[in-house]
Order: sequence, then structure tokens, then C-alpha cells
Amino acid sequence: MAEPGIDGAAVAHGRRIVVGVGGSLGSLAALHRAVAEAARTDAEVLAVLAWAPQGGEHGYRLAPCPPLLSLWRDAAAHRLAQALDDAFGGMPAGVRLTAEAVRGDTGEVLVRTADRAGDLLVVGAGGGLLHRGLRPSVTAYCVRRALCPVLTVPRPALQQDLAELHRRGRRHLGPDGWHRRPPVGLTGSR
Repeated sequence: MAEPGIDGAAVAHGRRIVVGVGGSLGSLAALHRAVAEAARTDAEVLAVLAWAPQGGEHGYRLAPCPPLLSLWRDAAAHRLAQALDDAFGGMPAGVRLTAEAVRGDTGEVLVRTADRAGDLLVVGAGGGLLHRGLRPSVTAYCVRRALCPVLTVPRPALQQDLAELHRRGRRHLGPDGWHRRPPVGLTGSR
């Protein structure tokens, strides 16, 4: 997948649904919702995966390496293709879908891409409090800055269940990383 520009080459007419894709369960749920919305309204879907060089743009400017940049771009295109495959087993049937891997910060790329009056931007609701504390919320950025309507898709139940299991599991780890409680249903007696 080449990295076409985001200047509107994907759709010359009609309504467009731009969806942020990263491969997480939340972004796959957003992708499913965008495709369902496109099928309902006869819109075209533009699936966008934003990527940046390892170490960020500043790091790359300090030590540019075009061969590495090409590898990162190819890896982003592969991640996008993998996300489509994970979500639909390839390209979904019955919907016009274009996929682009675009270099830049996720929120900025999505807002810049969904720049038409008739666009709809679809994003996953994002991670929990810890995740938001470590990285700014792409969803909040898009809601604040987008010039078109933004549809936020809640985290799937499976993602919420996995987060809860992770939280519960972390509470019962000893300093060496091993669980200190017996699994549920085992008494530990002999």
C-alpha cells in the first residue's frame, strides 16, 4: 500500500467516512461501525492508519535515514492491511473502501483527512485512565478539532473484560511476578 496524499484523492464525489485504524480492538470496532454506516448511507470509507518514525519526528530530523523511513512506512502499510484482514478477512464486500497509511500524529492526521463538509470521522473511544495519562487522547483531540461530525465508538466488551482481568491479575502478583493466590476453585489444601 503506497502512501497517497490526504488531499482528497481518495474520493472525488459523495459522502466520505474517515476512520482511524491502528489494529487495537477499539479501532477494529470503529472500522466495523464505519463500514456499517457506509453500507447504510452509500458512503465511501477511508481507513487511515497514522504512523511516525521510531523515536518520533524530532529524532528522525536529528538522524535521518531514508532506508529506515521506507521500512517504517512499509510496516505501517502492513499493519493497516493486517487490521483490515483481522476485521473482515480482507476488504469488506459491498462497500467502497480505500486504505491509507499516513505519516504524522494520529489526531492531526485524522482531523486533516476528514476535512470536507460532508465527512464523518469515526474513532474508537480509546484506552482507560492509565493509557490517557501516558498519552494524549486521540478521541478528545478529534472531538475538539474536527470540522466535521465525529462518531466515537465505545470500547468493545471484550476489550473492557481484558482490561478488568489485567487489573485484577496485577493486584495478586508478588514482587517476583508470580501469583500469590490460588486460582478460583482451588483451595490449596492436600
